[in-house]
Amino acid sequence: MANGFGSLYVGAAALRTSQTALDITANNLVNIDTDGYVREQVMFTDDTYSFFQGAAISDQMKGTGVKIADVIHTRDMFLDKAFRSENSRYSFYAASYDAVLEVENFLQEANGEAFSEAVSDLYGAFQEFAKDPSDSVNQNLVVQKASLFLTREQNLYQGLSNYQSTINTKIKDDVKRINELGKQIHELNLKIERIEAGKTETAMDLRDQRDWAVDELSKLVNVRCTETVEGVYHIKVEEKDFVDDFNMYPMALDLDTVTGFVTPYWPHLSATGNDDIYPVYDLSNISAAHNTDKGEVKALLLARGDKRGTWYDMDGLSQRDYENGLANSVMMNSEAEIDTLAHSIITSINDAISPLTELTEQVTGVDEKGNTVELEKGTRIADTVNCAVGSDGQIPPRELFIRRGCERYTVVNLDHEYTLSDGTKTNKIYLYNEEDKNDSTMCYTTRSLEINQDLVENRTLLAHLTQNDAIDYNLGKKLVDIWEDSKYTLNPSDKTPCSYTGFYTKYIGELANVGSIYRTTSQSLQNTSDTIDNNRQAVIGVSSDEELTNMIKYQQAYNAASRYINVLSEMIEHLLSALG
Repeated sequence: MANGFGSLYVGAAALRTSQTALDITANNLVNIDTDGYVREQVMFTDDTYSFFQGAAISDQMKGTGVKIADVIHTRDMFLDKAFRSENSRYSFYAASYDAVLEVENFLQEANGEAFSEAVSDLYGAFQEFAKDPSDSVNQNLVVQKASLFLTREQNLYQGLSNYQSTINTKIKDDVKRINELGKQIHELNLKIERIEAGKTETAMDLRDQRDWAVDELSKLVNVRCTETVEGVYHIKVEEKDFVDDFNMYPMALDLDTVTGFVTPYWPHLSATGNDDIYPVYDLSNISAAHNTDKGEVKALLLARGDKRGTWYDMDGLSQRDYENGLANSVMMNSEAEIDTLAHSIITSINDAISPLTELTEQVTGVDEKGNTVELEKGTRIADTVNCAVGSDGQIPPRELFIRRGCERYTVVNLDHEYTLSDGTKTNKIYLYNEEDKNDSTMCYTTRSLEINQDLVENRTLLAHLTQNDAIDYNLGKKLVDIWEDSKYTLNPSDKTPCSYTGFYTKYIGELANVGSIYRTTSQSLQNTSDTIDNNRQAVIGVSSDEELTNMIKYQQAYNAASRYINVLSEMIEHLLSALG
């Protein structure tokens, strides 16, 4: 043990270490609710020893008390990595489930105002029409319910499109936040490296801020974080450099001027002068097996898709192409399936009211604009022989649903007579204007449809009579049979034929199944993430009970050191007084 005045150094060392321990404990308690704060723990060790020759045979040592060996900034790198991985995966499935939930809300199934009612009401209108096509009440009911069906379908489609735009805005905000976090981490890297360069101080608060930023970043993107010996974090996003020793590489957004959709890309890897961008995300291979189902932004891009879905996006797709493409986007697939239902219903109704047939030979003629046209055998034209007519007797009759971009038929005056199916000859045919997938205005698609205004203004113009002025009950039967015919398929993955009612039921069922998978997966991942975070908090979190216990312990140590010094002070004073 130290002798004389050396004993005072021992007491002073005890006071200093106890005071430091109290300060650190108080700091922990103050920051108990601070996001990202990691508790600090004090480690004590012996201070220096000196040797002296005593009466004993061997050298003797005397100590100078206690000192702070280290203030531990406790983190578990394995728990951090596990938490960030599961947090990223949870965010992916949570964002995907939110998109499905939004579609379900648009369908208003829970409120009893389902889109299915509009489908059923239109079917009911045609059932009444079939009983007596000449009844103006039934004619009015058909036009009214057709208008309601189209309005509800367009409102639903517009709602889905609006949510796509909302997702697009969310992507913009997330990318902005990603860049802010990257800049923050880079700046903290520089500060931490500067402070810790002397190997005498640890930038604990700055490290806490940096780890908190990385945790938030893991929610948005698939992130991989490594630390260099200098204490610098290297961050990779989607396996590409995002933050390193010297730079932070921000994302940029490429704007599609047609859809308004944005796509994140890496400017430093792109040749923007040649319009050659390097996208951040590869959406073609996302799966848990490849560890690529991570990050909110990726889920949002996948859910949004790259355009508004239509029936012709699905038409002609193979099952494999469908499952690897359109099926992965909740919004595009929902839009395409709803548009497919509407397209199928509308074209079937129009084809029943204003039927088509095919040319039995090649013909030439001049159209309404004076253009010469050559029509091949098999070209579709109006079936003027077998069509019904409205009260004005117009042939061909008016269609119920029209395309805003074009008429149903183009009149062609032929160079020679053409023989119709009943043997009569004509010099004029009505060329059906086929749908053009490259021009939405030429298609019976949601965004380009409206009810024929001629029929809205005068319901009796709706086809209901034979060309002999008899009531056309056969037309009524055809319109009812459309709903009862099981020849429609939901998508390339579901080849089981169904009726229109079955189509909508399948659509809702498919959506519910996808939502159930996303919900179950996200809940499971949330539980896993929470469990890992609880284990992590057991390491880095501040416990008020533990810190208060330490506070009492260090306070007692401080008091003991104080009493020790007081006793030494009195002893030395007594010795000096006695010797004097």
